[in-house]
Formats: sequence, structure tokens, C-alpha cells
Amino acid sequence: MASQPGILTDWPWKPLGNFKYLVLAPWVAHNIYSVVLNDYVEEPFYYLVLPFLLARMLHNQIWISLSRYQIAKGNNRIVDKGLEFDQVDRESNWDDQILLHGLLLYIGYMTLPGNNSPVPLWRTDGVVLTALLHAGPVEFLYYWLHRALHHHFLYSRYHSHHHSSIVTQPITSVIHPFAEIVAYFLLFAIPNMIIIMFTRTTSMASIFGYAFYIDFMNNLGHCNFEFFPKKLFSIFPFFKYLCYTPTFHSLHHTKFRTNYSLFMPIYDYVYGTWDESTDDTYEASLKKTKDLPDVVHLTHLTTSDSIYHLQLGFASLASNPQTPKWYLYLMWPFTFVFKLMAWILGRTFVSERNNFEKLNLQTWVVTRFTQEYLLKRKSKRLNKIIEEAVLEADSMGVKVLSLGLLNQKEELNAYGQLYIQKFPKLRVKVVDGSSLAAAIVVNSIPKGTKQILLRGNFDKVSFAIANTLCEANVRVTTLYQDELTKLQLGLNTKPRALSTASYEKKIWLVGDGWDEDEQKKAPKGTLFIPFSQFPPKQMRKDCLYHYTPAMLASPSITNMYCCENWLPRRAMSAWRIAGIVHALEGWNVHECGSTTFSITQVWDACIRHGFKPLDAPL
Repeated sequence: MASQPGILTDWPWKPLGNFKYLVLAPWVAHNIYSVVLNDYVEEPFYYLVLPFLLARMLHNQIWISLSRYQIAKGNNRIVDKGLEFDQVDRESNWDDQILLHGLLLYIGYMTLPGNNSPVPLWRTDGVVLTALLHAGPVEFLYYWLHRALHHHFLYSRYHSHHHSSIVTQPITSVIHPFAEIVAYFLLFAIPNMIIIMFTRTTSMASIFGYAFYIDFMNNLGHCNFEFFPKKLFSIFPFFKYLCYTPTFHSLHHTKFRTNYSLFMPIYDYVYGTWDESTDDTYEASLKKTKDLPDVVHLTHLTTSDSIYHLQLGFASLASNPQTPKWYLYLMWPFTFVFKLMAWILGRTFVSERNNFEKLNLQTWVVTRFTQEYLLKRKSKRLNKIIEEAVLEADSMGVKVLSLGLLNQKEELNAYGQLYIQKFPKLRVKVVDGSSLAAAIVVNSIPKGTKQILLRGNFDKVSFAIANTLCEANVRVTTLYQDELTKLQLGLNTKPRALSTASYEKKIWLVGDGWDEDEQKKAPKGTLFIPFSQFPPKQMRKDCLYHYTPAMLASPSITNMYCCENWLPRRAMSAWRIAGIVHALEGWNVHECGSTTFSITQVWDACIRHGFKPLDAPL
């Protein structure tokens, strides 16, 4: 929000929240009603408004995904600073201006003269006139309006809201107070109003095409990566006066008092407000190579909906913990296409980048879903993809690669040991994070606890937990004798620290493969602490559920604006943190296979580097 919000700052439908789309309901309902009953209005323009609005949303989303992917890789990035959650929240209403445009189109169709006359698909004279009116009056008036908005009075009340985003992303372009957006709409309406009311040369191309042009150029100017080839300006030197570049407008967000033009920089050159560092910054951005990470976290897709929760997906979903959303079921055609693309891609891609102290951190995603990791026949192909990622990281000089989710499944690759045995000369250190996961679970158990109940499949993490608890004289219990026997065989501890018990224990440590209906037999107030990567189904409202092993990230980690799966904001899974701490500590060994570290050692290292416990249960 602006530093001193002026009148008409908030959008009229802000109180509606997510129900704001209902403002278009009357026209959408009438569209559907007419189509179902074959009671068509003769003018097709009326029926094209809704598809046009949806196409605008899709166009903007493509730019969002493209920008985030490109910035995560790092090549041609203009501003190296990161985004944070406050900016994502501030820019979450980017679709408000599309709703406003839809309202104006519907209302304009009903009220403007000649609304019953058919609107042709194309009229060359109207398109040419629209282009001329944009290059002349619109660009000229916008330049001076923009300069006025940088006057202290208007800047503090309106335009400072937009400039709160130093690091821009495509949707930053439309993040303005309501009054400012209205001013822009009046300005951009000049070409269409003139050709509708005076020259009568309007067409769908001039109305819809002009809006798409504005969207495209807005997104281009705020995408934060440079892609205009230098050769283009060598062949056409005058082009730099007619079309801005992402670098040109990025400098406006970092310098504030230069490069005011809308899309055509000529007015900045004419009035002397062109930033002298524009050309140098442009060339530096083109030369910037992709980031070479020090630490890579290798994760994978979980559910079909997880595609939308990626950093490259929907910003509003990615910035919040992953939970089922009913409306995502309506997007099954897109989900199917994305799953098909993931299957065809069949490799990893860079999803996220962060910086911590002197380390460059990246998250790579295997384009496979959890259900595929549970199928034995998929193991060979999955191991091939993970192996390629390990070798790629090794060739890039990555120090540590941590295996997240099921990428380190025992049945798949023996907690990563498979790759170490196959490639004994690997320089990258492979980390499965089991030691830290165990440390977090142990430190999540309330102080003074004397007994716990262990449920689920026994794995490397559960054995490490049980061993540590037994050494601390905490009795580890199981429900069945065969589980107890298996636990005793896997531990180096005194038998008296292990026993079978009933459901009456108040602290349950739960993993994968347990019967979740057993929750119903737990006493009221039981605390369920998962030691697996996936959270248990919460079946009891009178019990407490802890997060999967995770910690709050150090405040020094930058560019965190997405949630890791179901974890809260700025939380990182144990398996992800383990790789970071491994690199920070300079441990020159692998942590995979049967290898585990001292739980106390890894816990103390995490605390020392600024990571904090997630104390509160869900």
C-alpha cells in the first residue's frame, strides 16, 4: 500500500475477497443462458468478452511462469535481489484490472451508440489509427501523467504502492491503487473511444488486440530478464526509441527519477529523463550467465495439483502451504496437459533459487509424481533421472546435493547409496538428511516425556530416533511383538528401553505405512509427530499434529516467496536444510546409505546457522 493512501485506494470489491469474480456473474450467466437456449444476440462481440478475459489471464500466467523460471536459472537476470512473501501478497490482486476491463466492456457494449451494429473482425484503417493514437496522444500523455505521479503528493498517496516492488515480476505492472488504474484506463481508452464514436472504424482486432498489446508490453517491461538481442538495435538503431526493453523499465524501478516512458522511450530522450546507464545495464544483463549453485535440493512433484503449487505455478498457491483446493479439479484439462508435458520432459528443471551467506542454493524438480515412486516398475526410469541430476550437479561443481521426498527412498536407491557405489569419484556430496530429520523429531518431543509410541514402517530415520531416545532413557514402545523384534535387531541399545504397549501413550511418532485409523484409538490430546516426508491424515480434532520434520529458515536466506509443499512460510524440510548445513560446515563426506551423523552435532550446527525449531503443532 502507498505510504499515505489517498482516496479510492482500495478496489470496490475488496470486501468480497475471493468472491470478487461475482461482479461479472450477471453477464456470464446471460451468456450461458443464451447459448443453452440458442437465444443468441446477433453480435458475437458480446460472447467473446469472457473468452477474451480468460485469455488475458492465461497470457499473464504464462509470463509469470516464464519470468520465474528464467530468474531461477539466473541468465540475463537484471536485478539480482530476491522476492519475498510481502511482495507476493501485495501483488496478489493482479487480476482486479482484468475484472474492471470486463465490466467496462460489457457496460460499454450496452450503452455506447451503435452497439447493435456488428463489429467486424478486422479493419485495417481502424488498426492503423489505433497504433497512431497510441504512439501519439497515449504515450505523450502517459509520460507526463507518470511524471506527475512521481511528485511527492501523488507519489506518497498512490504511485509508491507500485514502486514498493524494487524487484519486478510481470504482474507488478498492474499493481496500482484503484484510482490510479482508473486514470490509466481512461488514458488507454482514447484510441477505442475515438474510433468508436467518431471514425466508426472499430474492429475486434483494434479492441482486443490493443488490450493484448498493452498486456504484452507491460509484462515484458517488468519480467526482470533481458532477451532483446543486441543485433536488433545494430540493424535498426532507431528501434530503441520506439520500444523499451526490460532493462529500460527496470532502471525506473531502481532509480525512480528516470525512464518514465510507457513503451516508447522516445519521450525520455526528448525531455532529458533517459537514464545514462541504460545501455551499459542492458549489455551487462545480456552477458549474465546462469547461476552455478553450491547446493542443490532435488525434490519431485507430489499430487497432480502440486504443479500449480510450484514457484512456476500460481503465485497465490505457491506462496501458501499446499492444501486441496476444490477449484483445481475444474482445471483437469490443463492438469492433464501439464502431466503429459512432465512425462515427455522426463528430467529435472530448476524451480527455485535462494541465497544464504556465500552459498547459491537451487531447488531442482524431478518431473515425476509420488504415485510413480510407489510403483516398482518405475524404479529404473526414476533412478536414471536422479542419476542424471547427480552427474549434472557434479559437472557444474555443486558442493552438496540433498535428496528430498522419495528421491532417497530405501527401496529405490538405498538412501542414495546406489549413486555413490556406481560413481565412486563423485565430487558432489550426496546427502539424504536422515540425521537432521531424526534430530528435529527428537527435539519436537516435549521435555520430560518418559514414553513414546512408534508407528509406521521402520527406516533409517526411525532407527536413529529410537536409538537416541533409548540412550536418553525414554522408553520406545510398539504395538506388536514382531515390530519390537525388528526394532531390537536394528538398534544398539539396552533391551529394557524397548517394549510393547497399548494405544494409551500420549506421544506418537508416526511414519509411512501405518494404519491411520489407529488414530481413533489414541487418547484425547495425543500429539502426533511425523518422522516421514509426508504428513499423516488428520482424523482427530481433539489431538495435535506436528509438521513433518522441518525448521524455520534463517532470516539471512533471501528470495523465499514460496512454501515447500505443505510447510508454512519460510519453513524448510529437514532434508533440504541438511544439504545447506552440510555445505556450510564443509563436511567432506557423503551422508547416504547406512551413514548417519551425530544428532546432537547436526542439530547444534543448524541452530548455529540461524535455523529455528517449528515448535507449534498444526
